[in-house]
Amino acid sequence: MEGIIPVTENTFWLGVNDYESKLFEAIWPLPDGISYNSYIIIDNKVAVIDTVKHGFIPAYIDKIKNLLKGRSIDFLVINHIEPDHSDAVKILSDLFPEMQIIGNEKTANFLKLFYNMEKNIKIIKDNEELSLGSHKIRFLITPMVHWPETMMTYDETAKVLFSGDVFGGFGSLPGGIFDDDVDLAFFDKEALRYFSNVLSKYSIMIQKAISRVRNLDINFVASAHGVVFRKNPEHIIDLYDKWSRHETENGVVLVYASMYGNTERMANAIAGGIAEEHVKIKIYNLSKTHISFIMPDIWRFKALILGCPTYNTRLFPLMENLIRVIENDNILNHLVGIFGSYGWAGGAVSALKEFAQKGNWKLIEPVIEAKCSPTEENLNNCETLGRNIARHLQ
Repeated sequence: MEGIIPVTENTFWLGVNDYESKLFEAIWPLPDGISYNSYIIIDNKVAVIDTVKHGFIPAYIDKIKNLLKGRSIDFLVINHIEPDHSDAVKILSDLFPEMQIIGNEKTANFLKLFYNMEKNIKIIKDNEELSLGSHKIRFLITPMVHWPETMMTYDETAKVLFSGDVFGGFGSLPGGIFDDDVDLAFFDKEALRYFSNVLSKYSIMIQKAISRVRNLDINFVASAHGVVFRKNPEHIIDLYDKWSRHETENGVVLVYASMYGNTERMANAIAGGIAEEHVKIKIYNLSKTHISFIMPDIWRFKALILGCPTYNTRLFPLMENLIRVIENDNILNHLVGIFGSYGWAGGAVSALKEFAQKGNWKLIEPVIEAKCSPTEENLNNCETLGRNIARHLQ
């Protein structure tokens, strides 16, 4: 049946691919779309795990009806109440009035607030089990990954971990849903972009969640977005473990903004100094690249260099936005370099220095600030900054 993919003998993927939305959460670009993954276990009892976003409900309901052939849904498990995973809850309740909705206490509160629903809700506790017949599922409450009610569902029989948003990623699933059916390098990259922009603030809680699943016998990791891992389910757990530990690799991310080319000249001089030391470098112009594509490399590499002009006595607005995002994500264990320029009044460089101090990052000298256009001395200092930060990585 179209759009219904077996995960195991009695478990099916009922998800949908969103190729139309330009932004996720109205913020993050989706050049390659995104999937909303829903799953169903058909046993003596039928359990659906998470649903889909509102624009895809009619096709989703058709899938369920075609698969069940007149059977009812006994349980709807909500691992995460955010609407892209729960928008179909109300219509499923109308279609299957005996269906019980399963979630924790915080899930029940959100159901009332989002959908004014208070009936047929079964509130579960951490590690509580539910028998579907031959399948036994267990609920692991993992709060603040990345909402207060988030949890995971583990099928002890088929050894499937339905993980919610954690272990997920951006990107639609054209043609196949499994890690051995897709270009995994692409989806690993999109998983890091998803993690670094959406989940990274909650790294401590992700670490706690990972500790809950490390000793489980897992054959499949089935998240709410992105690839289902069956060939190597540990792969995505290990990646999330590394990222949420703030582990970095040697390399430099140089992010700049330049209104008239003067700050860009300084950025190029810094890059030249780094290149002399044969250290990996990624360069981004903030005015051309959305921050969602920059954050993965900031999360990945040990060193970050920031530079921009002063704009009306303040930071250049796009740079100000970037550092607020970095601060909100609580990024640790980085080196930082700072440079900038100004015309009639300064302010950008001092704001960047304040950012570095607040984040308790290791500031690498020199800090360079050029008035109007960089002098030869300014450019020489830029090259020195590049060499110095590269040498700290060696």
